Amino acid sequence: MKQSYVYILRCSDNSYYTGVTSKLSQRLFQHESGFYPDCYTFARRPIVLVFYCEFTDINIAIEKEKQIKKWSKAKKEALINGDFDLLVNLAKKKF
Repeated sequence: MKQSYVYILRCSDNSYYTGVTSKLSQRLFQHESGFYPDCYTFARRPIVLVFYCEFTDINIAIEKEKQIKKWSKAKKEALINGDFDLLVNLAKKKF
């Protein structure tokens, strides 16, 4: 079964980039080397891998990547820091 990864990079401007790949090491090298000049991270290097999670189903990985991309910076940081109890309370909408 092929592994897929959802990953989060912290960029030099302290923004976060979330992606999905089946070859994490190769994809990180591409981000670090500026392999794709049009990529979000190209002008924001150096980058640091701050989170990744493995999946055995690429469809679930893609779904989770899309979900995380919609999250606020605070919610992403809670995930990165392992503060899972905070995730529920860090939705974008304020009630």
